[in-house]
Amino acid sequence: MPLSSESTRDLIILEHIEQDPDATQASLATRLGVAVGTVNWHLKRLIAKGYIKVRRVERRKLRYLITPEGVALRTRLTLDYIRDSFQLYRQVRERALTVIEKVRESGYRAVRLEGEGEVAEVCRLTCLEQGLTLVDNGRAPVIRVHNLTIQLDFPNEAADEY
Repeated sequence: MPLSSESTRDLIILEHIEQDPDATQASLATRLGVAVGTVNWHLKRLIAKGYIKVRRVERRKLRYLITPEGVALRTRLTLDYIRDSFQLYRQVRERALTVIEKVRESGYRAVRLEGEGEVAEVCRLTCLEQGLTLVDNGRAPVIRVHNLTIQLDFPNEAADEY
């Protein structure tokens, strides 16, 4: 099961506070790409659960400290993140290998790859590892990557989606 957005945010907050106990809610919000109010909600929840302690350093300045329970949570969330990342990698590889098999069954030894990002990079490396040549011409089948979808188009044919 992939980490929820809440768990991902908790992990980022815990890591950021561990690196910089003087981090502000504004700096955490910038790091997460969310509103300060969202960070405030997460912090209050983490404090209520005993994962973070807060101390007032100055009149308007707070210092956040991760408790031993918070360190354990960060470790568990990190391990969950790694596990989920490997699971996602395996899914992408499996989909890429399925597409490559269809390309080979159709007698092609080269493909054109369209798309950007990590999923496209995994597809590119899988193609190369499997001995397919990556080309730019229009006569080769096209592997299109969009988010987690890998689509295969043969010249003058409808697309297959994986």
